[in-house]
Amino acid sequence: MMRMAALLIALLMGAGPVMARAPAGAVSDEARTAAYLDRIADSPPRLRIFLQAMPKGGDLHNHAGGANFAEDYLRWAATDGLCIATDNYHIVEPPCDSPGRIAATGLERDYPRYSHAIDAFSTRGFEAGVGDPTVSGYDRFFATFDAFGAAYSRHVGEAMALTRQQAAADHVSYVELGSGARAGWMLGLKMADADASDFAALHAKIAPLLPDAIASARADYDGYDAQGAAIDGCGTANAKSACGVEMRYLYTAIRTSPPAQVFAQLAFGFALAEADSRFVGINIAAPEHHPVAVRDYALHMRMIAFLKARHPKVNLSLHAGELTLGLVPSRDLAFHIRDAVEVAGARRIGHGIDIAYETDAASLLARMAKEQVAVEINLTSNAVILGVKGQDHPLSLYRAAGVPVVLSTDDEGVSRSDMTNEYLRAVTEQGLRYADLKQIVRDGLHYNFLPGASLWQDRAGGGRVAACAIMAAPGCKAWLAANPKAASQAKLERELEIFEAIPR
Repeated sequence: MMRMAALLIALLMGAGPVMARAPAGAVSDEARTAAYLDRIADSPPRLRIFLQAMPKGGDLHNHAGGANFAEDYLRWAATDGLCIATDNYHIVEPPCDSPGRIAATGLERDYPRYSHAIDAFSTRGFEAGVGDPTVSGYDRFFATFDAFGAAYSRHVGEAMALTRQQAAADHVSYVELGSGARAGWMLGLKMADADASDFAALHAKIAPLLPDAIASARADYDGYDAQGAAIDGCGTANAKSACGVEMRYLYTAIRTSPPAQVFAQLAFGFALAEADSRFVGINIAAPEHHPVAVRDYALHMRMIAFLKARHPKVNLSLHAGELTLGLVPSRDLAFHIRDAVEVAGARRIGHGIDIAYETDAASLLARMAKEQVAVEINLTSNAVILGVKGQDHPLSLYRAAGVPVVLSTDDEGVSRSDMTNEYLRAVTEQGLRYADLKQIVRDGLHYNFLPGASLWQDRAGGGRVAACAIMAAPGCKAWLAANPKAASQAKLERELEIFEAIPR
């Protein structure tokens, strides 16, 4: 008995003041887990182990291609007999024996050049001051896509499989992958020189071409999905954990293209999302500070609003406010997020960094909170591309205003990061603790675009819907089967219970 009493006293003292205030029997697994994170918050190695194992719900802002690592592109380039241009370290087509080119095959035996290629395909070491100091973070980041692009198109299915494998390693159960389609790009090229001032006329011109383009895109994605499933062994006795990661797609238009081409891509995306349940929404991307993107920003929002009126059930997650003071004229910081919400009708905002520069930011924040327009926060990407991190980052502003936020990876391969690192930065740089992280984890599934109702009546983690007020009730299982979003949330709740029950 004395030994048991001594052990109890030791446990209470080790648990810190949070647990010492209550009897041991009254301490929940959640509170015990939160107290443990508090104790290790200043130890990144211990924090990494803890956060790696934590279920993280959804990654709602992750780009195909940018999710893959430089080493993958070099391996694919070697497999395909491609070359490396020695002046800029881009992957290029053969012949590889012409001046200024070397074969990708065997490049790993030439470490200096191999290392140069890794740096050309990523932002490796940028935050630590590695690399040419005259090249900005945003220029270095966006230059990578041209550098490795030639190797990606031949390995899309494998690239997606690797993305799912990384998600599984980070205990992410759902990914919305921003992705394009060759058919959408080709349709856009056909319209590149068309008049974009009359949306109705342009849409009428595009409409007859949509069925064939959609059929082509669906065939491509059938192939990608089949290749990824084969790589991961899905449906076999040797299935990898990646098979348990659900992946859907956000069709992504490129905002730096000519206006009619952007409209065509968007029109194709809306139609594709209606025709194929794998595509759960629409996005628009590319550097927001690009002169074409700046010039046409308001036009693009009107295009999206026009198409949204014709496809009201298609969801929108829009890159907006990936800007900061000095990157563009101050006037261009004043309306991007507001137009995405109020004109285009976005249900989620990607990045949202310039919120404090928006005209009447307080009213915009209030509207986003009221309408539950979530913001996809990408801490590593924002630090590298925009130099915005720590107290300068608006994460705390959004949270204080009641705007829901989710953590996401953006381009984890290019950034040489992963979802666990995004959560680690949220703790070490933003001061978040376990209850904050758990809310973000739940919100990653509450604000995703999976079909069906949410498990939660209002905010994630609050009251559950009546059918599942008692999760073991007979009617709950049937209701979950009819609502994929709620089913993914119920699975997450079970995973969180298991995680919190781990002895620490």
